[in-house]
Amino acid sequence: MERFDRFERHLLKNYILGSTAAVLGVGGVFLFTTLRFSIKEIFVLCGILFLSGLIMFSLEYTFFRMHTSVFRTYFSKKHPPLQIAEKAYFHAHHFPIRTVKRILGPHLFGLSIPASCLAAVSIYFGYLSLPYYYIYLAALGAILVAGMHAIIEFFLTTKAVQPILKHIQENTLKDHGVILSLSSSKHISIQRKIQWSTLFIGTFPLLLFALANQVRLYQISAPVNDSYWTWALFVLLIGISFAIYGAFLLFKDIQQPMVELQEGMYEVTTGNSNAKVDDLYSDEFSKLIKGFNHMARAIQSRELENKQLLESFFATMAATLDARDPYTAGHSLRVADYAMKIGQMAGLPFQQLIQLKKSALLHDIGKIGIPDMVLLKEERLTDEEFELIKKHPAIGADILAQVQPYDAMKPLLPGVRYHHERYDGKGYPEQLAGEDIPVFGRIIAVADAYDAMTSDRPYRKGMTHEKALAILEGGKGTQWDPYFAQLFIDEMKLKSIS
Repeated sequence: MERFDRFERHLLKNYILGSTAAVLGVGGVFLFTTLRFSIKEIFVLCGILFLSGLIMFSLEYTFFRMHTSVFRTYFSKKHPPLQIAEKAYFHAHHFPIRTVKRILGPHLFGLSIPASCLAAVSIYFGYLSLPYYYIYLAALGAILVAGMHAIIEFFLTTKAVQPILKHIQENTLKDHGVILSLSSSKHISIQRKIQWSTLFIGTFPLLLFALANQVRLYQISAPVNDSYWTWALFVLLIGISFAIYGAFLLFKDIQQPMVELQEGMYEVTTGNSNAKVDDLYSDEFSKLIKGFNHMARAIQSRELENKQLLESFFATMAATLDARDPYTAGHSLRVADYAMKIGQMAGLPFQQLIQLKKSALLHDIGKIGIPDMVLLKEERLTDEEFELIKKHPAIGADILAQVQPYDAMKPLLPGVRYHHERYDGKGYPEQLAGEDIPVFGRIIAVADAYDAMTSDRPYRKGMTHEKALAILEGGKGTQWDPYFAQLFIDEMKLKSIS
């Protein structure tokens, strides 16, 4: 209920400020700067304004309570049923239109009619020395001010109701799994909003001045002088100020969804496929936002499919490679697992860890280009055969560089190409040394060496866990990066203890 209480207070504040400005500000200035009254007549007019204003406020508050009862019912329940949520949602979309009706009705029946009747009675009994013709002009002025006030309240209410719409949408999706949406037949047309707004914005200053001028000229017989022009400028400024504010609200009403759509498009173009624009609008922009969100979901779905295809590609290639040599089956998966452990202990970001895993899975993919007679040879390799084996990192990197999209493969290439480089510069294929060796290459080198040492081969039995770690310890700073090697040693020792 706290959210609803804030919403209700916001609406009441907007209404009180708007009504005060319209009735007492524009109406009062129109009345007391245009006509000349005695002290007694001023008191009579203030009383008429007070009584009719009280009737107007009472009527509007009654209708306000009726119009907000739907929201009050919704927010009184912790988990509102779907039927109540839908009713509140559609009611919220049409609440600005109800605001216009709520203002125009009480202005006519609560202000204009009572004020006209009271003024007529006061003239009849001699409390006001005005012609009855002025009552007609004043009623027209009240209707004009009410229309302008209603337009302004429409835009203020449209803005105020958006947090309520968002809350109802999110809670209904969470509680019932239903995405609430406004059907196209129930949209409030932008064309209608612009037509009515520009009608009042464009004509309000002129009509207000015309009415005031009619009264002013009716009561003076002297020639138009400087005081008249001062008064005329003052009345025009009031009318123009009201119109400018209305135009500003119209501009903001159209600008807001455009800005949100632009921001959503920017998110999509920068790679954020989760971009979404909240559908909080009751006009044609709602259709545009639905279209944008549909497009964003389609892009997200396509990216997920592409990601699954790439993951499948990596797993398939690793399995294909391992199937080629039954003695190294599972080697790529184990190396990927060890590499991930090192990367996690080194504090690599999540995205880098994912790339490291993929690179480790494919680190030996270049062995596809090595003849079976060399790759599957059970005896010790000759120098020439070993030179062939040493080509597999470069072959693997060249193979992956041909896979599209290249941007998806590019981060994986260093791990594949440089996992046989040595920290002292005596490795292959490029004899890089120290931190000139890319991070993925240094990490995979440790993981690959440990698994190679602990796995069985046709010509030897796999080493014990302890002996392999001892060799890694001895090779820190010469064959392997001392930092990554130590991280792995510490982790494996801790694991063996536990």
